[in-house]
Amino acid sequence: MPRFARRITDTSPKDFGMFARAMAQGGDLIHLELGRPVEDTPKHIKDAAIAALRRGEVHYSDLQGLHPLRAALADRMHRESGMAVSADEVLITNGLTQASYAAFMAFLDPGDEAILLSPHYPQHIGKIELTGATPVFAPLDAANDYAINPNLIARKITDRTRVIALVNPCNPTGRVYSRAELQGLADLAIAHDLIVISDEVYDRILYDGAEHTAIASLPGMKARTITMSAFTKAYAMDGWRLGWLVCDAPLMPALMKITTSEVTHVNTFIQHGALAAVNGPGDVLARMVDDDRARRDLVVSRLNQMPGITCSAPQGTIYAWPDVSATGLAAQDLALRLMAEAGVVVEAGSFYGPEGEGRLRICFGAQTVEVLDQAMDRLSRFFNTL
Repeated sequence: MPRFARRITDTSPKDFGMFARAMAQGGDLIHLELGRPVEDTPKHIKDAAIAALRRGEVHYSDLQGLHPLRAALADRMHRESGMAVSADEVLITNGLTQASYAAFMAFLDPGDEAILLSPHYPQHIGKIELTGATPVFAPLDAANDYAINPNLIARKITDRTRVIALVNPCNPTGRVYSRAELQGLADLAIAHDLIVISDEVYDRILYDGAEHTAIASLPGMKARTITMSAFTKAYAMDGWRLGWLVCDAPLMPALMKITTSEVTHVNTFIQHGALAAVNGPGDVLARMVDDDRARRDLVVSRLNQMPGITCSAPQGTIYAWPDVSATGLAAQDLALRLMAEAGVVVEAGSFYGPEGEGRLRICFGAQTVEVLDQAMDRLSRFFNTL
């Protein structure tokens, strides 16, 4: 038998949660477990990519990403965060997945530790382990609506800690962290000389006046923050696999050493579609967020009518995070029963760490209002007979 590298044999298996179980079961299921937008990619974005393909934009291009796209993203971040950002500080990646992988690979060595705020984004675990580092879980403040509490994080910092991973707006809880919360995290990063790897993919999906703050924009943080995003959620481009990261100029060569070794550069012609997304009409994006808000309001309202369920309205993202602890069932057991008995696939809160026990994550952005209504009917029948 071939001998596998230790990065394969000594790391956790990839876990796709309830999605993998649902695919194995099949049948009449309504899928609310996967963070996949139900919207089609807007027409002007597709048209721009098709036009680029037809005019022959099919060859090797800038290793860092097309300059006009990087310049547009830098300009947008400057406008929205107040940070001075140049095109040379933007790297186009194959989705946020590659951006985060490059960031972990560039700043973690075997034996290092990376802190995940928990409930955490589980897909980061495998990337951290592939570097030879260890993921360490610092709890969010569940008693305070899963707020960032610096005291809970400080207890997890050791002399081996190198990185803190942040997701803001937060998947799975739907929280949008306040400037004060982020300042507390920034103070820890500065005091302990840590890098912050910040996933901000939901920064444009906000509700009820919530405001997103880029942690890199706080004093002293640009030099130690890798800000990551993607076209996946806000523009319904998940299958395009197109994202980007922003970092201080001195950090860019290290990140590009990873990305150019992996894939050379991102597909050329789809970057023209991304440029159309950034420069395109704002009303298209606003309409999509309005539709997500309507889906959110439907799901939250219906969940709160079910016995044993309470659910606050998320400030951002496309996820509801209902409290199901009153049912007396473990979250994973409940998720399995909902799939088998109600035909609705949701993710167990415990998939995001022990801090998520007693919760479910329901992706209201994954289906139309009509299908969501059917799903809520199924869930209502289940919980009313539980």
